[in-house]
Amino acid sequence: MKITFKAAGSEDRTIEVHGSLTLMEAAVRHGIDEILAECGGACSCATCHVYVPDEWLAVTGEAGGMELELLECVEARRPGSRLSCQINLSPAMDGLTVELPPA
Repeated sequence: MKITFKAAGSEDRTIEVHGSLTLMEAAVRHGIDEILAECGGACSCATCHVYVPDEWLAVTGEAGGMELELLECVEARRPGSRLSCQINLSPAMDGLTVELPPA
């Protein structure tokens, strides 16, 4: 499946993902440096924050309790904010585009 990462001021980066991964794991494995993933996917740091466009929210699912708590501390939070470590990729997400928050 293909996933595209958009960052202000740089070109879009599309990666090819195989296997059962989280969005954060896929980003880290493919060198998306804006995804710091300091906690390694333990849902305890919010350094893997992304914006999911409205049209993909139903597919990626809703944020859970712990994720919502962490997102409350994110300065650049907006509708569609998610922690990429909490998005389990599935074939239905082929073509997903997410935006990366400003540095």
